[in-house]
Amino acid sequence: MLFLLALLIGVVAGLRTMMAPAAVAWGTYLGWLPVTGTWASFTGHWITVAIFSVLAVVELIADQLPSTPSRKVPQQFGARLVGGAFAGAVVGTTGGVLIGGLIAGAVGAVIGTYGGAELRARMAAAFGRDLPAALVEDVIAIVGALLIVMAVA
Repeated sequence: MLFLLALLIGVVAGLRTMMAPAAVAWGTYLGWLPVTGTWASFTGHWITVAIFSVLAVVELIADQLPSTPSRKVPQQFGARLVGGAFAGAVVGTTGGVLIGGLIAGAVGAVIGTYGGAELRARMAAAFGRDLPAALVEDVIAIVGALLIVMAVA
């Protein structure tokens, strides 16, 4: 089950890069993710939570801009891989499977990046414009991240 949750938090990173790290930081801060005494304990510090939260909000805003590059360009794709691997590693650490969580998170980020791009393109075509599709994707990422972190607890 833990590997599935790590994979799913990676999918969230594929949708919105910083949403997954912000979610695991909040989960750690609230005591939902038991990582005290591990490498991941820093994620529960209020400064880490604040930084990841600000970055997630900035990304939600920036994603709505027409000048934002595709999530599939190397820089965007790489950031999503790192975000997914990091969040997956934190989730994996809760059960003592750091490397497995890291790998599952990275795989999830690939799935979320390509699957999210395809889903958003289809929704944008159905809506006749991109903004509603982007907002639906935002909601999926936010709610999904919350449910995943709560499921780890």
